[in-house]
Amino acid sequence: MGFTERPPAEGSAVLPAAAEHSRFVQRIRRRYGAELPLLPPGLPDRDRLSALIDTLLERGHPLPSALRVARQLALERLAVLDIEQACPMSDVARAMTELAEVTLDRALAAACAEQDARFGPPLNEAGERIDFWVVGMGKLGGRELNVSSDIDLVYVYEEDGQTRGRPDGTGRVSAHEYFSQVARSLYALIGDTTEDGFVFRVDLALRPNGNSGPPVVSLAMLEEYFLVQGREWERFAWLKSRVVAPRASVLSGRANQLRDVVVPFVFRRYLDYGVFEGLRSLHRKIRDEAQRRAAGRPERANDVKLSRGGIREIEFIVQLLQVVRGGQYPEIRTRSTLRALERLTAVGVIQAETAQKLAEAYIFLRRIEHRIQYLDDQQTHQLPTGDGDLAWIARSMGFVCNAEACELLDRLCQVREFVATEFDALLHDGRPSGNGCCKGSCGTPPAPLDSETFLERLPAELAQRVRPWIDHPRVQALREETKQRLGKLILRSAQAVQQGDCPMEAAMRFVDWAEPLLRRESYIALLVERQEVHQRLLRLLGLARWPMRYLMRHPGVIDELADPRLIYTRFEPDEFVRDLEQRHEAWARSGQADEESLLDTLRRAYHAEVFRTLVRDVEGHITVEQVADDLSLLVDATIECSMRWAWQHLKQRHREQPRFAVIAYGKLGGKELGYGSDLDVVFLFDDDDERAPEVYAAFARKLITWLTLRTSAGELFEIDTALRPNGNSGLLVTSLQAFEAYQAGRGSNTAWTWEHQAITRARFCAGAPDIAPRFEAVRRMVIASPRDPEALKTEIRAMREKVRDAHPVRDGRFDVKHSPGGMMDVEFAVQYLVLAHGPTHPELHDNVGNIALLQRAQAAGLLPDRVGDAAADAYRELRRAQHKARLDEQSTVFDPDAMAAQRAAVLALWRCVFGA
Repeated sequence: MGFTERPPAEGSAVLPAAAEHSRFVQRIRRRYGAELPLLPPGLPDRDRLSALIDTLLERGHPLPSALRVARQLALERLAVLDIEQACPMSDVARAMTELAEVTLDRALAAACAEQDARFGPPLNEAGERIDFWVVGMGKLGGRELNVSSDIDLVYVYEEDGQTRGRPDGTGRVSAHEYFSQVARSLYALIGDTTEDGFVFRVDLALRPNGNSGPPVVSLAMLEEYFLVQGREWERFAWLKSRVVAPRASVLSGRANQLRDVVVPFVFRRYLDYGVFEGLRSLHRKIRDEAQRRAAGRPERANDVKLSRGGIREIEFIVQLLQVVRGGQYPEIRTRSTLRALERLTAVGVIQAETAQKLAEAYIFLRRIEHRIQYLDDQQTHQLPTGDGDLAWIARSMGFVCNAEACELLDRLCQVREFVATEFDALLHDGRPSGNGCCKGSCGTPPAPLDSETFLERLPAELAQRVRPWIDHPRVQALREETKQRLGKLILRSAQAVQQGDCPMEAAMRFVDWAEPLLRRESYIALLVERQEVHQRLLRLLGLARWPMRYLMRHPGVIDELADPRLIYTRFEPDEFVRDLEQRHEAWARSGQADEESLLDTLRRAYHAEVFRTLVRDVEGHITVEQVADDLSLLVDATIECSMRWAWQHLKQRHREQPRFAVIAYGKLGGKELGYGSDLDVVFLFDDDDERAPEVYAAFARKLITWLTLRTSAGELFEIDTALRPNGNSGLLVTSLQAFEAYQAGRGSNTAWTWEHQAITRARFCAGAPDIAPRFEAVRRMVIASPRDPEALKTEIRAMREKVRDAHPVRDGRFDVKHSPGGMMDVEFAVQYLVLAHGPTHPELHDNVGNIALLQRAQAAGLLPDRVGDAAADAYRELRRAQHKARLDEQSTVFDPDAMAAQRAAVLALWRCVFGA
């Protein structure tokens, strides 16, 4: 997905506008007419601007003059390209950004040379030169600079030290004093107004402690400030930060040290809905200030940046969504507003249509902003009041604007209304937008959560459940703001019950879910901010108990309830893997692709996808069979990614890609997986390298750790490898050749019958793709091998009795899995049919599941008419009963009469197959 700019003619056909209407352009042409040809043709990019500055220096301009003249000539060029040749807004902004980067780089080199002459170079304890970074913030950091923008800068130096001093031994100062002087010199070179104007207005207010703080800070000072004093709104400012000079430090990677300090400050490791209030407060101040400045000055109401629905609100929407989720989704970390909208759409945080409209609004408003600034080179964002200037701006954008009507203003109103609506929807304060309806408590503060007054507002049953919270130490320790949020959620839940939106049981389960999370304020904030998520959660909790348990273990997945794609889609393995790989690449770009981050990434992605399936399941959008299919595909994809990533972190690896495969058995092998099922797996390799057995044994151990280790993001699976050749006494990893020999019975070490039963439902799960057909050939060879039917029958019946004895059921009760007539009887009967008749019925070789195999056996005449179909239907119903009971945490042991028909059908199958 990409956002492209529309052609400029958006309104009626109008005469083209000329750049020379701009009074600023007129001044440049009068003053620098002789120098204008010095700028090479085309967009003024880095190379052209550098060449221009060199030419001006060669012609005798001192550096301050050369930088300023270069700036004037570049802006005249941009005005022509923008107004007369429809240059895209993004190109104009990039050219302005590169102008800032080139001029800052030149000025910084000069400033450092000047201070070196006074004090000598700044050195650390090892005698190495200390680096100094000019950090671009805001639009400079985002490469989105406007044509008459100031530049927000922060100056950071690498570490403490001292200068060498002058050759005569004098002039030694601290690194801090040295770089403070560099900052002053740099400001003079860039920000001072001379007869040639200025290069950029410089604003240092975003530095630590603002205007009261020192002009320069060390990296250690900055890190301490973030830890101790950093405020929420500063996280949004530092989101766009990047080192813009010196360019050598950027290209060498030396400046990456700053990123390692900034990223943990900006992006938390959890879903960070607590930032809403911080941004809400900041925006309120900005909007109040804009209204104050516009008071009595109606012309200031049309501020395309700061007014309601302006550029700033689009930036806030994007930055808020990035900060909330960027800790877990590194792929949405980008400084560019337009690129961020694309990435937020890709991860499902914002709907594509909304993102497209916001991007179009952003481009539209930025184009107006540029035209406003072309007029007089003033840092303003307010539409001019003069008819001539307004008509020129409108004409330059393809609109008609005259005394009767102004298409530009009409379009501007539409755009701003859309932006403001989206912004208000995102940044609401948890109160209903309301139509004036208020039930007796308007203007009064809410009763405290830990008070009798609060409990009196709840239904008696819910109040009784909440009452222990009054004296609960964890409730007492909460901040007042969090208590209010929690109280708001309890009241909402009670209201949902009273309105019939959910049963009382849902509200009670919500309280049960919330209690262990009282100090996880981000989740409480999420539900307050996203009322629709809270409503959806209540509905889910009212349908079954197990979702509550899952949410207790993995509370972060509740954010998935906000995704509109949740219900009407199914799991897509390719998309899941692609998203994970993009996340991996983003971690690598940020220098954070360590094992801890990757383990957490896998777990969060897996838990979120399980939860999506759970919601679709509980709400009845998919069948039990579809649940099992999706969960099995999800496990396959998760293991595949785990293998790929874990291999790169294996020190012993001897090749780029492993010749290794994971074979699924049991429920995973038969694609009948349920929530929380253990995984029965076998590890195979096909590699002639002499180091292979040792390397793959180490890899298997590492992979098991990756798949089973509990981290801060939870756990993935319980792994059982007992089905490998020779069980727990055998090697953890087996070569494909040895596996084939073991299964075929070649040599003294051969597989048991129960292992052949197990392999009937085994399948390739993940790994080197070419191993899949070779394993499948072994599996089919085992099934096609001739056997003594009676001996096979005796062995399978003995194994069935052994399993049944291990799972006794009280007399008079029916366990849907283990009792006679239960699911295990179907599975053992199918295994016998496959192994006994596999040599003569190749249609039984396919691993298509018990239901399909029963139908195939009946079609082949191996079962009487209707016996196979009836048993298949019974098996399906038994699975459904088991699944439903587990979802609601109920027993899977029933009264026999409740499942009498299904039990009878399975027992009929058993008698047909085993004769008793």
